[in-house]
Amino acid sequence: MDLHAFKQRILPVQGRLFRLAQLFLRNREEAEDTLQDVLLRLWTNRQQLDSYHSVEALAVQMTKNSCLDKLKAHARQKTTDGPDLPDVQTDDISPYQRVEFADSAGLMHRLIGDLPDQQKFILHLRDVEEYSFDEIEQVTGLSINNIRVILSRARQRLRDNYIKTNDYEAEH
Repeated sequence: MDLHAFKQRILPVQGRLFRLAQLFLRNREEAEDTLQDVLLRLWTNRQQLDSYHSVEALAVQMTKNSCLDKLKAHARQKTTDGPDLPDVQTDDISPYQRVEFADSAGLMHRLIGDLPDQQKFILHLRDVEEYSFDEIEQVTGLSINNIRVILSRARQRLRDNYIKTNDYEAEH
């Protein structure tokens, strides 16, 4: 694979890889470092990339594995940096609503962070990156039925924990 082909096939997925790394590592600098490591490894092995069915799936898998390795090396030390929150038009909402939105977003980030790695990974690929089930199957090697079950369980767990946390906070 030459430089032109590398730029066409790898660089367009850079944003997805970064968001995935940031989801796992919860730290912008660590995510950037991981992305650079993955891109360097892909570039170093560019001659073998043509033998893969989906280079994007390989890059996602490499990013995930690299993140998990870093988490293990850091003994699961978490940082306070979370993924960037989406921009919201604040002209029409009250300060109370802004605080409530920030609290809910923070709670969702914490609850997603508490999911098992596999559920977190599949939820991110499907709901954030909007991968199709076929693409997730390529990345993970899991069957589509397994992906659906894992995704359903992750969503149900988030829903239950969100409701339980909000009910508890409302009572106290």
